[in-house]
Amino acid sequence: MILGFPKSWSTLSYLTAICFALPLGAICIQALVPDEAVFGHLMQTVLPTYIFNTLALMLFVSLGALLIAVPAAWCVARCDFPGRNWFQWALLLPLAMPAYVVAYVYTDLLDYAGPIQTWLRQVNGWLSPTDYYFPDVRTLGGASVMLALVLFPYIYLLARTAFMEQSPSLLHASRVMGASPGRSFWRLNLPMARPALAVGAALVAMETAADFATVSYFAVPTLTTAVYDTWLGYGSLAAAAKLSAIILLVVFCLIGAERFARRKQELFQKQTPITSHERYGLSGYKAWLATGYCVVLLLLAFGLPVWILLGYAWDYFDVSWNQAFWEYSLNSLTIALVVSLMTVVFALLLMFVRRCSPREVDILPSRLASTGYALPGTVLAIGVLVPLSYLDFALNDLYAYFNQVEPGLIFSGTLFVLIFAFTIRFAAIAIGSIENSYKQISPSLDMASVTMGMKPSAILSRIHLPLLRSGIFAAILLVFIECMKELPAALLLRPVGFENLATYVYQFVSDEQLEQGALGAIVIVLVGLVPLIYLNRSLEQGN
Repeated sequence: MILGFPKSWSTLSYLTAICFALPLGAICIQALVPDEAVFGHLMQTVLPTYIFNTLALMLFVSLGALLIAVPAAWCVARCDFPGRNWFQWALLLPLAMPAYVVAYVYTDLLDYAGPIQTWLRQVNGWLSPTDYYFPDVRTLGGASVMLALVLFPYIYLLARTAFMEQSPSLLHASRVMGASPGRSFWRLNLPMARPALAVGAALVAMETAADFATVSYFAVPTLTTAVYDTWLGYGSLAAAAKLSAIILLVVFCLIGAERFARRKQELFQKQTPITSHERYGLSGYKAWLATGYCVVLLLLAFGLPVWILLGYAWDYFDVSWNQAFWEYSLNSLTIALVVSLMTVVFALLLMFVRRCSPREVDILPSRLASTGYALPGTVLAIGVLVPLSYLDFALNDLYAYFNQVEPGLIFSGTLFVLIFAFTIRFAAIAIGSIENSYKQISPSLDMASVTMGMKPSAILSRIHLPLLRSGIFAAILLVFIECMKELPAALLLRPVGFENLATYVYQFVSDEQLEQGALGAIVIVLVGLVPLIYLNRSLEQGN
C-alpha cells in the first residue's frame, strides 16, 4: 500500500468496474419489466421443462465428469504406470475441443445412418430399427455424455493437484497400518480432496449451464436455448431477461457453493508434493489397466474427434480453403487480439489500484469487474445490448434535436458491442492471472520505490510491469483462446454480415455439414492447444 495514493486512480478503477457491471444491472432491471403475454405463457407451458432439463443436465454432467476425472487424476498423481508422465498433461487436451463439434462427430458415428449401426445391421442381418435396440444419442443423456467428455479436465486438474499436495506422511501412515491403495483412496485421499472436487464440479456445472450449441444441436430445451428462442423467436427482450435472471440465480448459487467448499478447506500439514518413490508402483494387469483407462479416455474425448475432423478437412479441403475461410479467420484473430489486450490493460489498472491504495474499499472494483465471467454468453448478450441500445437511441435523439443526420446504431450495431461483451466476459481471467503474479512481488519493492520519490505511474511502468510479464503473457494467451471459442455471445451480438470461425463452424454443424467446416474447427482446436502446452510447462516446473 502507498500512503497518499492518488484518488484519480481509484476513481478510474471504479468507473471501469461500473462499466463491467452494467450487464448484470441491466438484466436485473429489464427482468422487472412486466411481460405477461410471453413470460406468462412460458410459465404455464414449457418453463418447468426448461428448468428441469437445465438442472438435470448440470447434475448428470457434473457426476459424469467426476466419475471420469477422479480415477484418472488419482492414478496420475499417486501411481507409477506406463505413460504416466505423458498422460498427466495429455488428459487436459479435451479442453481445446468445442463441445458442439464433439457432439456432431459422435452423432454422425452413432446415428442410424452412421458407420456403427450400418455395420451392425450388415453383420447381424437386421433390416430396420425395429429389429434391434440402439440408444439414441440426441437426448438429455447423450448431451450429458458429450459435455462430460469435454469438461472433465476441469475436475481432473483440480483433483490431480489436490492428490499430489496431500502430505506423504499420511500415505506412509496408511501403509504402516496395512491399508491397501484402494482403501487409502476411499478413506484418506478422496475425503481430503472433497473441497477441490466440489470446486471442480461447480465449474463444470457453470459451464454446462452456459452451453448453448450442444443442447441446441441435440434439441434439448434448456434455459440457455430458451433465452435465445424467446429473444429472437418471440421478440420479447423482457421475457428473455426474466429467463436470464433465473440462470443467474442458478449460477450464483453454484458460485456460493464453490466459495463455501473452498472456505471449509483447512490444511494442517505442510504441502509437500510426493516424489516418484512415494507413489504406488503398479505392475502387471493393474499397470496396463491404468494405462488403458487413460488411453481410452483420451481417445474418446480428443483423439477420435480430432482424427475424424482431420479426415473431413482433408476430403473437403478444396471446398473449405476459400476466401471466406481466410476472412472469418482474420475476424476471429482480430477480435481475440483486441479483447486480449484490452482485458490486460483493465486488469492491470484494477489490480494496481487494489495493491497500492491504502483504502479497503478499493478492493471492490476488481471483484465487481470479475462478475462478467459468471454470465453465460446468451445472458451477457442481453445485458450488453440493453444499455448500449439505450445509449444509441439517446445519441440519435440528440442528433435529431440539433437537426443533424442520425448516426445509427454505432454502439449496439457494430463490432463495438462484440468487443465490449467479450471484454466483460473474460476480464476475470486476466484479473486472476495478474493477481497471481502480483502475489509474487514483495511489497517492500513498493515501499522502496516510494522512498525514492517515484510516482505511481513510474512504479507501475518501471517496477511492476517487468515483474508481471509472465502473468500478462498468460492472461493474453488465455483470453485469446476463450475469445476464439466463444459462440453464444457472438451469435447474438455479431453485426449484420459479420462471421468469425466459431459462428462459421456452428452454421455448418447446425446444417449437418460439419465436413465443410472441419478446417475451421481444426484451427480452433490447434489454437486452443497453445495454452495447454503452456500449462503443461507450468505443471512440469511444479513437479
